[in-house]
Amino acid sequence: MGAAYGLGRFFIAPLARAIYRPRVEGRENVPRTGPVIFASNHLSFIDSVAIPVASPRPVHFLAKSSYFEKWASRQFFTAIGAIAVERGAGQAALDALDQQRALLEDGRAVALYPEGTRSLDGRLYKGRTGVAFLALQTGAPVVPVGLIGTDKVMPVGAKVPTTKERITVRFGEPLDLSPHGPASSGRARRGATDEIMTAIHALSEQDLANAYNEVPAQNPIDRIKQVLPHERI
Repeated sequence: MGAAYGLGRFFIAPLARAIYRPRVEGRENVPRTGPVIFASNHLSFIDSVAIPVASPRPVHFLAKSSYFEKWASRQFFTAIGAIAVERGAGQAALDALDQQRALLEDGRAVALYPEGTRSLDGRLYKGRTGVAFLALQTGAPVVPVGLIGTDKVMPVGAKVPTTKERITVRFGEPLDLSPHGPASSGRARRGATDEIMTAIHALSEQDLANAYNEVPAQNPIDRIKQVLPHERI
């Protein structure tokens, strides 16, 4: 990540902790070395800042490539551990998994959102299987994360976070998902994903949506795809 990331860890994280005073629980649950996946609920744009700020070790996450188009935003996102990626389904999703796998194979920590996108109503949605696939494929433990209050600190549409609210970041005990089976098994991926989401739910205490968080279908083909059972990664 270079000098920008080093400076970000040295300056931005302490400054953010001083200004926003996050409540952090379970830091002792985070492995200090080796690959690890932080699997978190997703309520706000600042979730990807809250986790690295609260974590006792560097954390990387993927961010939309459009955030890196301007120099200032590129420096900021690089400083907090973001890596540019083309967002989307299909091949774009598989390419993102490849980038995350490379980070884990290098012994790094990555943060992912099994829901796929932010919850606009505050409920916890069903998990997609990409996180479980990575964990089963690489053997990396999964640390569930419960974020509380980030949607109040920076609601959808807000330009800057408020200092009137505080957030809570809860790190759960690492999950070993290997008993579910190999990454090639759809049943193993689904079972491991459900275990991850159960752990996140226990930490975040959100109401359950019992559905996937998906944008409204734009055409008849997309509507059919959403209705038919298929694996979401």
